Amino acid sequence: MLNAILALATGALLVFTFPGFNFVWLATFALTPLLVAVACEPRPLRRFLLGWAAGFVYWFGVCYWIENDLARYGGVGDVGAWALEALFAAFKGLHLAVFALVAGVLIRRWWAVPAVAAWWVAVEATHGSLGFAWLALGNAGIDMGIPLRLAPITGVYGLSFVFVMMSTALALALLGRPRSELLWLLALPLLALLPPLPAAEPGREAALLVQPNLSESEVWTPESVAHMEDHLAELTLKGVLAERSRPPSVVVWPEVPAPLYYDSDSRFHNEVDNLARATRAHLLLGVVAHTTGGRPLNSAQLIAPGGVALSRYDKVNLVPFGEFVPWGFDFVDKISTETGDFEAGTLVKVPPVDGHRIGTFICYESVFPNFVRKFATDGAEVLFNLSNDGWFSRSAAREQHLRIVRMRAAENRRWILRATNDGITATIDSAGRLRGSLAQYTEATSDTRFSYITEQTVYTRYGDWFAIACATVALLCLVAERVP
Repeated sequence: MLNAILALATGALLVFTFPGFNFVWLATFALTPLLVAVACEPRPLRRFLLGWAAGFVYWFGVCYWIENDLARYGGVGDVGAWALEALFAAFKGLHLAVFALVAGVLIRRWWAVPAVAAWWVAVEATHGSLGFAWLALGNAGIDMGIPLRLAPITGVYGLSFVFVMMSTALALALLGRPRSELLWLLALPLLALLPPLPAAEPGREAALLVQPNLSESEVWTPESVAHMEDHLAELTLKGVLAERSRPPSVVVWPEVPAPLYYDSDSRFHNEVDNLARATRAHLLLGVVAHTTGGRPLNSAQLIAPGGVALSRYDKVNLVPFGEFVPWGFDFVDKISTETGDFEAGTLVKVPPVDGHRIGTFICYESVFPNFVRKFATDGAEVLFNLSNDGWFSRSAAREQHLRIVRMRAAENRRWILRATNDGITATIDSAGRLRGSLAQYTEATSDTRFSYITEQTVYTRYGDWFAIACATVALLCLVAERVP
């Protein structure tokens, strides 16, 4: 019973670490209760179940907003939505179950502190490829200046490693283990010797971010679509004309819950081209494009100042239930109102803008660090994130998502300009600092500044090398534990 309580405590502490509680300091010992429990539990199945319980609480609590999305837009009602939320938490909880199963073995030896931390990173890095990724533990450190110095070297996983080292050390102390096993923590002050974060300098280039605040529940008709498109153009022109000292070189529209078809709607196509000419700026906008077979694509269209289509990026990483319905869940409606499942794009694109290169990732793609860094690897000197967080309603998911995007900026040392439908539209500098944002649930534009950066970080160049190294170390430690 005590072990079960400890496991549930870890799940709760992890929930409290992130928005909307945001007690980020809990990240340094959130895993301690679970580690104490698995260290005292010799039976593998029991360790697995303890981790599963902690994982269920964590994913159910931190992603509680999924229930609202499924109930309002998935067509399954409140009871069905809560059932699916519980199923989701049970599935994602398996990651923490596997962690606990093996951690109970790794914690037995004098190398427990680095070994358990390495195993955590190895498991954490699998979330994206196994169904759904969201908040890595290291995201809690986005405002921690010293630990954040790891981000451009190891990615977010380096911060996760540090936090789990501290949780493991505290668990060992509570278990009465020799002090010599805690000496691994003496390496943590060395983080102060890493290169400091970039100074908070003003950006040298101008951009305009447009937040139209369109309704998620609007039933679009040809007339209302035409009115919405005209209003978006008017809002954009007002924002550009309001900034007389330095006109924007890039105007950014977000991903919106409206049928914007640049490739098939001649009226909208011509209006956008004319708008680019009028503003004398590159226009980057979220649209729905189509494959040759007619399937929808969630896309970012770039129009040159001369009113000519320059490039189109098609979203590669689609959202389960948002843009496609996974196999076996045909009774759930996908959130998007487009007919049929979306088709995934296949290429990362970095089109030219004024002699520079830009990269654009769309909404949920921000949760994939190894994917986002490919834009910078291919030459993007600034990143744009087009998103529609309106599906989250008034939940903590908006702040959670912003924190994830900020970590991508810190990992790659790139400014990220984030345009959303109704918030949180924001400017993020190359250290992951929030340099400005628009009020949520309002129609507004943001005249903002950014800088192009060409240097590439270690993480940008080599990706998840640290996660791979951690998996290797954890495996070697596990083998060593089993060798007589």
